[in-house]
Amino acid sequence: MRDGILVVNKPKGMTSHDVVDAVRRCLGIRRVGHAGTLDPLATGVLVVLVGKCTSLFDRYQKLEKEYVAELTLGVKMASGDAGSAILERKDFSHITREAAADILRHFTGTLMQVPPMFSALKFKGKKLYELARKGIEVARPARMIEVKELKLLDFDLPRFRFYLKCSHGTYVRKLGEDIAEALGSVGYLSHLERHSVGSFTMDQAIELSRVNEAAIRQIPPAKEK
Repeated sequence: MRDGILVVNKPKGMTSHDVVDAVRRCLGIRRVGHAGTLDPLATGVLVVLVGKCTSLFDRYQKLEKEYVAELTLGVKMASGDAGSAILERKDFSHITREAAADILRHFTGTLMQVPPMFSALKFKGKKLYELARKGIEVARPARMIEVKELKLLDFDLPRFRFYLKCSHGTYVRKLGEDIAEALGSVGYLSHLERHSVGSFTMDQAIELSRVNEAAIRQIPPAKEK
């Protein structure tokens, strides 16, 4: 079977497109895509569409997602996550567990979010991250997102972890930066793992090394939302 879905546990350090290329090589097929980009430093559920299923991109791209993220306070990074230039340092010693839990409640619901410069969105034909790497920043219109659930998991300064369930189009890196600013500091995502995309979960995800034709799943019913 060459048409269906692979639920892959994306390794840290690979782009989502790197995973697509690896699947193409493993299966010997060109028609492969993914539904929902994960940043290179992120891990977890990546829905990979194979063969005729690539035409169903919109259906799977729009599924809600769940994450566990770690926010490190006191340092602002250019990309919003680890591995880029440090832009700012700011005191975080005043932040308490109670304050962190309370601020997360304020970020629940329908929000307007300005996409980060380090993203694949385009401005006049150029991807924003290409401009960002040249030190160029352009205005980006805010987009509506929905944060359905956001709760504190653990707290140990300068870091705390939180669980997030959100709509598609949510930039978790930007959400982390906004949370840090609301707490009176700055911060960046030091870890991000996607636990689910719709009904596809980490329990179903396979390692990239185990990708083969037998791992391709049949198309779920159209009621998947």
